[in-house]
Amino acid sequence: MPESTSPVLRLQGLRKSYNVGQPNEVEVLHGLDMSLARHDFAALVGASGSGKSTLLNIIGLLDVPTAGELFLLGEPTRDMDDARRTALRGSAIGFVFQFHHLIPAFTALENVLMPLMIAKGRPSAADTDMVRSLLAEVGMEGFADRKPGELSGGQQQRVAVARALVTRPALLLADEPTGNLDSQSADDVFALFRRSNEKFGCAVLLVTHDTRISQACDRVVTLRDGMIAQD
Repeated sequence: MPESTSPVLRLQGLRKSYNVGQPNEVEVLHGLDMSLARHDFAALVGASGSGKSTLLNIIGLLDVPTAGELFLLGEPTRDMDDARRTALRGSAIGFVFQFHHLIPAFTALENVLMPLMIAKGRPSAADTDMVRSLLAEVGMEGFADRKPGELSGGQQQRVAVARALVTRPALLLADEPTGNLDSQSADDVFALFRRSNEKFGCAVLLVTHDTRISQACDRVVTLRDGMIAQD
């Protein structure tokens, strides 16, 4: 299947249980089927306890399903060893969280370079130039040498978005990315996700409690009691 038409992400009969084999075994996700194509822009919504965090951890390759399969870029991941899972997560997925998790001692430029440094060691001049242009893309070109403590919450989140995009991931996962921001900053960050989705072709899956944000997405996936209630 050509890259443009094959799904970035596909869940097939995905199940997740905790305390497997114990008297208190509990199944949290009950046979989910879902796919995300390139350029998809989707919100994942649901009440607390619906399974959103569990599902996001599995999609982000931070946890493994108990049954079923998760395909990322066509590759089955459930039985992958840790090294391959870590490498695939680093190259194919960008993460943005409610709290930016920037390193306080590093400048904006150094924070965005971090995933490249983890992947290949010392960054090249070309890497640094690419990161500067990425910071310009998110409206932070004048702030490359500032540390997080010298930036507003919205500016810090912009840097976090740039960091998530630096590896040109196929999938951008965002967990309540606007939850800690005022309305204007939230709108700015959401617009940034839109531009990233359009310009870089990455699929976006955004977990949010903000109905204003979810309704602005192209697709809303509703999780209820560990099942997809609506898509």
